[in-house]
Amino acid sequence: MALIDYVIIAVIAVIAGLAGFAIYKSKKSGKKCIGCPDSCACSAGNCGGGCSGCQK
Repeated sequence: MALIDYVIIAVIAVIAGLAGFAIYKSKKSGKKCIGCPDSCACSAGNCGGGCSGCQK
């Protein structure tokens, strides 16, 4: 493998690690729906499918 292959693998690993850390941090802070823009205000806790459970 060439050096560029290792660099690309390292960059992908860092991006995946940061994404995983962001998910962990969001869940630990109590957000029910990470992908929902209203996840902090969602009282129903079932924000799947386009945030249909969130109150606006």
